[in-house]
Amino acid sequence: MQLFRFANPDFLYLLLLLPVMVILWILNGIRKKKALRRFGNSDLVMKLMPEHSGARPFIKFILQLLALSAVIILLARPQFGSKLEEIKKEGVEVIIALDVSNSMLAEDIQPNRLTRAKQALTRLIDNLENDKIGLIVFAGDAYTQIPITTDYISAKMFLNAINPYMVPKQGTAIGSAISLGMKSFSHGEGKSKAMIIITDGENHEDDPVSVAEEAAKEGIVIHTIGIGSAEGVPVPVIVNGKRDYLKDRDGNTVITKLDEEILKRIAVATGGNYVRASNTNIGLDEIYSEIKKMKKQEMESKMYTEYNDQFQIYAVIALFLLVTDFIIMERKNRKLANIRLFKFKI
Repeated sequence: MQLFRFANPDFLYLLLLLPVMVILWILNGIRKKKALRRFGNSDLVMKLMPEHSGARPFIKFILQLLALSAVIILLARPQFGSKLEEIKKEGVEVIIALDVSNSMLAEDIQPNRLTRAKQALTRLIDNLENDKIGLIVFAGDAYTQIPITTDYISAKMFLNAINPYMVPKQGTAIGSAISLGMKSFSHGEGKSKAMIIITDGENHEDDPVSVAEEAAKEGIVIHTIGIGSAEGVPVPVIVNGKRDYLKDRDGNTVITKLDEEILKRIAVATGGNYVRASNTNIGLDEIYSEIKKMKKQEMESKMYTEYNDQFQIYAVIALFLLVTDFIIMERKNRKLANIRLFKFKI
């Protein structure tokens, strides 16, 4: 199986121009029709312009849109991986456990706790080189979002898709996240294993400290990041299209508070660090600096080392569409008027 990628994916944002062009084309058509009405009856005006074609401009516009799409994809440089090699690197295995419970939507960290954490994790992944990374999400239970890997592009893709609605059970089961993390590391003695837990610490489901002590016996170092305020804030939700706040069964507004104490105990139990996040600094840089000090291990991974450009086909398509657009005239050709290739006149 070959790996497909875009060498310059930022150019794909230019595809957003297409719907804008469609809207402008429609508005221009409306303007032209209004202008024709000023000359009199529409049917009579059309009879005075026998060479006018309503279909040809539309066909030319579609050809231009398709040609532009092909050029944009061409600029993004689609590629297929052509050579798969086993690469040996020295690094550390890092599993990130991210809290996705509803309380992570609180806005004491802007724009909210979860979004801010995802932004910081994206920057962390961008700075990774040889380390393996895995991603776990948890609320009332824990789930593997991406297994331990060096595929940082996929890690970022899965990270972007994370939201509180992806887990069926709400709550905050930090112990379940640690247990799943223990099973997710590569097997073998002497491996450097680190886990980063990002949560508001409001654990409602289990005893994470005892689970952390079990992880410590397996040589796993757990670092914790507390995200939120100790004073507590409500959790915003959208109800019937209107902004409201999360309420309990009795109709009382739920207030979510950062529980630093339990996160400190988890970190201490495994020899890790606890960092409290703020609007300016989530704390991942400090924790990753500590992880980089850990003993590196030799890790094997398979990755594509050569890529073949596939833009040529899009260049041919774009050229063909542009030539076709050039050949088709805006008006009807009297000499070709009786030729019906598709059983209708254009």
